[in-house]
Amino acid sequence: MLTDYEMDFLENLISIKSCSGTPENGAPYGRTHRDALDFFLGKASEEGFETGVINDKAGWVETGTGPLLGILCHLDVVPEGIGWNSDPFELKLENGLFTGRGIVDDKGPAAASFFAMRRLKEHGLLPDCRVRLILGTDEERTCDCVEEYAKHCEIPEFAITPDAEFPVIFAEKGILQIKIQGMDCDRALWADAGSAANMVPAKAVIKNDKGLYVEADGVPSHASRPELGKNAIFEAVAKLSDADIGRSLLLQYINGYLPIFDAERFTGCDMEDLSGKVTANPAILKICDGTESLVCDIRYPATYPYEKILDYIGENAARYGLTVSVTSHMKPLIKDKDAEQVKILTDIWKDNMHLYEGYRDEYKDIYSEPIAIGGGTYARHIPNTIAFGLQAPWAKDQCHQANESRCLTDFEADIKVLSEAIKKLGQSLL
Repeated sequence: MLTDYEMDFLENLISIKSCSGTPENGAPYGRTHRDALDFFLGKASEEGFETGVINDKAGWVETGTGPLLGILCHLDVVPEGIGWNSDPFELKLENGLFTGRGIVDDKGPAAASFFAMRRLKEHGLLPDCRVRLILGTDEERTCDCVEEYAKHCEIPEFAITPDAEFPVIFAEKGILQIKIQGMDCDRALWADAGSAANMVPAKAVIKNDKGLYVEADGVPSHASRPELGKNAIFEAVAKLSDADIGRSLLLQYINGYLPIFDAERFTGCDMEDLSGKVTANPAILKICDGTESLVCDIRYPATYPYEKILDYIGENAARYGLTVSVTSHMKPLIKDKDAEQVKILTDIWKDNMHLYEGYRDEYKDIYSEPIAIGGGTYARHIPNTIAFGLQAPWAKDQCHQANESRCLTDFEADIKVLSEAIKKLGQSLL
């Protein structure tokens, strides 16, 4: 069971709204991002852990001596969106279920990692190595935080990032974020939808000064799994008349992919490899004063050339008089499935998967081998790192969704799994 200390720590961490802010001195991603980091490091320091901050962008918590084992987590979260049944930044525990923004992605795993380190330290069970919990503060937007760490700090001999799902993640799709822009729409037209590129937009509004007003609600989900959500941009455009759509080249472009948006048709990528098929999430729509833009998040197969997608979208957009630019690109990641540490983590998962809510015996055969995902983790940015957990593969994906939640029993299992990972991975480094 969680202790009073652990419950208080988790409640306070979730309460910090580290999802937006204006850069300022000492807080390059916004004050609340830095507040979350300062809270975490302050509590760790009180418990006798060594701590550090790297150029105000990331921090670390460490204990032990010897070779360096890393755990990478992040303390920033996506905006709350709509559809919550409670305050997103007030941790709720009702009927054995935690609810709060970040309990899954990724404040909960960060706290569970610290609790595992703290418990092992208290009982003298830490391996003969250094264990360093590395804490980023801008993963949901740029990952610049851990790139800063990689430039200036020691790279772990091996590290895990519990910011995905089980079993071990050996491959991640490429992530391409683009902006499609136009400069010649009706100056009276105004539109606003979406708040983050990696989140299915939850609300869209389109209006002008001639009586047009359209509002639509969507269902937020992670951009790597857009099929789990409902895109408010599509819902809003579908309500417009042909005449209204004709006021905007960008709206005409979007409407050309409706009523059923298909990522393969949008990107021109029709292949599937070990990491899966392409997904696409038109995420942020802005129209104002005759200019218009649409930010899209595209997750493409690990072995597919992203240039082909960019060229294909660019050609189609040009037919509407629109231009395309890259706002962010993270290359795919493929790791060796037969590496020693991958086998260690796979065995830990097999031994503990029965502890997670919803487990059935047949899952032992279905979910025991390393997998590929569409999400992007810190494993792309820090060498020797691989994603490991913490969501069960059979569970509903909670990332970026309203009423983000995790079972108390799953959270307790997380601490056990992370404790075993620390001990066994640490031993493998000796």
